[in-house]
Amino acid sequence: MFFSKDFIETAEGLIFAVVAQGTEYGKVLCFLRYVKDDSGWKKVSTEPANAFLERYYPGYLHYSPVLDAHLHAVAIERIVKHHRPKQRLQQIMLSDQQDAIERDLFQLCELLQQYGLDLSNVGITGSLLIGVQNPSSDIDLVCYGRAVFHQCRAIISELIAQEQLQELNDNDWQQSYQRRSCDLSFADYVWHERRKNNKAVINGRKFDLNFIDDSVRSESSGFQKCGAITLQCAVIDDFRAFDYPAELKIDHEEFDAIVSFTATYTGQAIKDETVEVSGIVEQTPQGVKRIVVGSSREAHGEYIKVIRV
Repeated sequence: MFFSKDFIETAEGLIFAVVAQGTEYGKVLCFLRYVKDDSGWKKVSTEPANAFLERYYPGYLHYSPVLDAHLHAVAIERIVKHHRPKQRLQQIMLSDQQDAIERDLFQLCELLQQYGLDLSNVGITGSLLIGVQNPSSDIDLVCYGRAVFHQCRAIISELIAQEQLQELNDNDWQQSYQRRSCDLSFADYVWHERRKNNKAVINGRKFDLNFIDDSVRSESSGFQKCGAITLQCAVIDDFRAFDYPAELKIDHEEFDAIVSFTATYTGQAIKDETVEVSGIVEQTPQGVKRIVVGSSREAHGEYIKVIRV
């Protein structure tokens, strides 16, 4: 089974980050993240990744009719290695940690374990998943299961209160904000992020939590994009606020929900809050409408912002 935050590797020396559970037409939906050259694995961002595939491997470019989106996809038979976050974390925990980031990860997981977290439901993604971390790398933990994720958030909040972990400092927040390049002011971005309890610092190193719903879930299909919209509405259900895609049910006569495909707006609002949303309207053939934020990876001009708590 393939889950978001897994990595898959092909014989050509390409590593893709999986972005959706399961497969579509025998292909894994993903996005190119690393390319192997003479010096080793090189990380690539969105536009260079698209340009690289267009030039050298156009067969990995993919249009998803389910998502009505252009992304990348790899046929299962082209995968030579499936990098799994849970397995990689167990490897690191059982090994003699060789570098500073692995030692910080080990210490963080020991703390979480001491506070009752079952590490068998936790994994590691990002550069650590494929062993290409550098001294300044962050730690990207993955929690499998809703209860595990929310337990981990609560433990992090407690560990910060106990001063065993630290909150991000101004410089950390600036770096995070610049990396996201989102359509919120810096002050708005930090206000929303602070209350999510999914980021903190250990030994000066930033880490964050990702939630994967590993239950079998059927996705709505056949959405068609219908143009841009900005509106204000009340959130009536935040149960899937941290899912991928994140979902907020809203009180609106025309639209059923706000859905976000960009991590910036994961967990962005809480039930009974009023938000302003700017995104793309999508509709199924049956007439169900939703507003999507993150219709492209960068989501320029698209946002979710709490305007009344």
